[in-house]
Amino acid sequence: MSKPPLLIVFCREPIPGQTKTRLMTHVGARDSAALAEAFIIDTLAKAARIAPGRVIIAGTASGPVERSAFFRKAAQRFKAKLIDQGKGSLGSRMARTLAPFAGEGALLIGTDLPSLPLSALDELSGLLARRRLVFGPSLDGGYYAIGVRGPMPPVFEGIRWGTARVLESTMLRLKRAGLTAALGPVWHDVDRWPDVMLLCEYLRRLESDPRRRSPHPCPATACVLRRLGLLARRR
Repeated sequence: MSKPPLLIVFCREPIPGQTKTRLMTHVGARDSAALAEAFIIDTLAKAARIAPGRVIIAGTASGPVERSAFFRKAAQRFKAKLIDQGKGSLGSRMARTLAPFAGEGALLIGTDLPSLPLSALDELSGLLARRRLVFGPSLDGGYYAIGVRGPMPPVFEGIRWGTARVLESTMLRLKRAGLTAALGPVWHDVDRWPDVMLLCEYLRRLESDPRRRSPHPCPATACVLRRLGLLARRR
């Protein structure tokens, strides 16, 4: 049985006032950072279940990531290797992070989708065992995951990051290069307050479904949402 690909969790240190800033007008700097921290913890927990011992935290912080108490604790908790994203644009940081591991197969995932089911990561991991390139599309027109197995493709250059055409532009670049990619499940990220409301409604329905057998996708996030009074306490 082949080993699962490396899972690289790509994230920013959850410092109040510097992370999830678009939520601060509703819950303040400290609680916005608490949500960001919960998103990271939930993503790492899923990654560790899919590929135990094969998780990498690619972090960015106010200083070197190895000096971050948050990242050191997370790496120890989930038995993950800790690396620094370095400087530069989003594309250059993702390329720098993926390149050393792409040869053996690596899946880089973001942390803005706390409710992403474990099965979605499992599906992407399985796809990467058979395909050179895989993407996890997000509803905002970007992608929450990219997997590469083999030489690095030209996917990070010339992309206008943060727009609704990130995935479309990336696919056009691949087509021009004569490459194709497999797509995994589409999911929704959490950047703005309406996204938080959508997340809360999704979790309300999920937690009230007596037929549910799958593990909770984001227990740490749900705990913060309950503390903030945005999600009912479980009976």
